[in-house]
Amino acid sequence: MARRAEINRKTAETDISLTLDLDGSGKADIATGVGFLDHMLTLFARHGLMDLTVRCQGDLHVDQHHTVEDVGICLGSAIAEAVGDKKGIVRYGTFTVPMDESLVMVSLDLSGRAYLVCGLEPRSPRIGDFETELVPEFFQAVAANTRMNLHLHQFHGENAHHIVEAAFKAFGRALDGATRIDERVKDVPSTKGVL
Repeated sequence: MARRAEINRKTAETDISLTLDLDGSGKADIATGVGFLDHMLTLFARHGLMDLTVRCQGDLHVDQHHTVEDVGICLGSAIAEAVGDKKGIVRYGTFTVPMDESLVMVSLDLSGRAYLVCGLEPRSPRIGDFETELVPEFFQAVAANTRMNLHLHQFHGENAHHIVEAAFKAFGRALDGATRIDERVKDVPSTKGVL
C-alpha cells in the first residue's frame, strides 16, 4: 500500500505544493525561494530515504517567516496523511547525528499528540540570509500538523550551520525509523488501540 501524500495549500502569504513518499529512495526536488531551507529539506529527504517535492511561492519581500512556517505546516500534514492509520508502524524514532564539532539527537513519537521541545542553540542569529530563529518555528509547524511529539537536543555545537544540518539529518533518520513497518505489530502500537 502506497504511503504517499500530496498537499496543496494557498494563503495570502504562500502558495505551496508538496508531495511526500515515505517509502522512497531519498530523492528531493525542492524550490521554496529560501536557499538554506531547500538545502535542509534535501538533506532530510536524502537521509530519511523519503522522496520529497516542494514548490513554494512566498511573500519573501516581507521576510522568510511565512515561507518556512507554511512549508513546515505542509510537511507535517503530508507526514500525517502518508502514515495513515499507523497500523504496523514502529511509532518511535531516535537518531543522533554528528556534524564535525556538533552532535544533535532527535527523538519523536507519532503519538497523535503534538509537542515540541527544541533544545537547539545556534550561536549565530543568521546562516547566510536565513534567520536561525526560524528553525524552531519550522519544527513546531511540523510537530503540530503531524501531531507528533518531537524533541531536538544539542549535545555539542559551535557552528550554526552544522547544528541545524545535524538536526535535519537526524530528523529524517528518526522519522524513517518511526514510520517503518514492523511485521510483528498487527494493529497500532498502543495499548489504547488508537493513535
